[in-house]
Amino acid sequence: MRIEDVHRVLVIGSGTMGLQIGLQAATHGYDVVVYETYAAAREAAPGRLRRYGEEQVAARVIDAIELERSLGRVTVTGDPATAGADVDLVTECVPEDPELKGRVLGQFNELCPPGAVFTTNTSTLLPSMFAEATGRPDRFAALHFHIPVWSANVVDVMPHPGTSAETTELLLDFARRIGQIPIRMRRESIGYVFNAVYTAMNRAALTLVANDVASVEDVDRAWMAIMKMPIGPFGMLDDVGIDTAWHITDYWAKVTGDAQLHANADLLRSYVDRGCTGIKSGEGFYHYPNPAYADPTFVKCQ
Repeated sequence: MRIEDVHRVLVIGSGTMGLQIGLQAATHGYDVVVYETYAAAREAAPGRLRRYGEEQVAARVIDAIELERSLGRVTVTGDPATAGADVDLVTECVPEDPELKGRVLGQFNELCPPGAVFTTNTSTLLPSMFAEATGRPDRFAALHFHIPVWSANVVDVMPHPGTSAETTELLLDFARRIGQIPIRMRRESIGYVFNAVYTAMNRAALTLVANDVASVEDVDRAWMAIMKMPIGPFGMLDDVGIDTAWHITDYWAKVTGDAQLHANADLLRSYVDRGCTGIKSGEGFYHYPNPAYADPTFVKCQ
């Protein structure tokens, strides 16, 4: 398949990342179908897509007319057969569980055209962990985005040993076509490039709070004041989604048996269990839409 043959993109999962990827493809002219199994998430998806688009309009990334055109290119469905029909490229954005990812991609292997290229947006897993389960390992690789997709516009393209050279080149071209800076990974490596550094920072921040060394606010305050950043590690976790961070941390805690990771996962779960998943729920480590870290006095001398 050539990049010119890619017209319709399937996004599996309507979480923050899935919807942002879908909208990014739509704003660059692709038809997009978002597959979501949960009815409540499907119902919320159009409104969330519009809000992401309005952020882009406010930032002058696109104009209001293009937003409407782009939203018109996106379909949200809970029917897998409808979702898989006539798609050319698939990106999977389900929770960080290799068995789940393999099972979902295997399901769509039976529903999508034989030539469609499959990708995973996994943050911490390796594509080789579930490549065979996709049913098309030669046309499968990691295509990893960052949020917000329209401004943190770097995409890691990470093939596994069985990925064809043609698939890798297609994905590099696709990334460029949707306004991303492609990073070609020479080999599989957990965490890609940015996330390898970011994950280490998150673990350190969570450890400080889980071990009652410092407060959420003071961890962020230290980072923001020294690095001259408008947001700290916990503010960023609210943006990513505390539930997403919990799934990742809990998975690796179980795999490695690392006691500190278990403690960090417990901290994250204490928020998730209360429905406090971050910006998308209105409350996480901070309250939204006016988080404390956005107050100019947050990093001032008291």
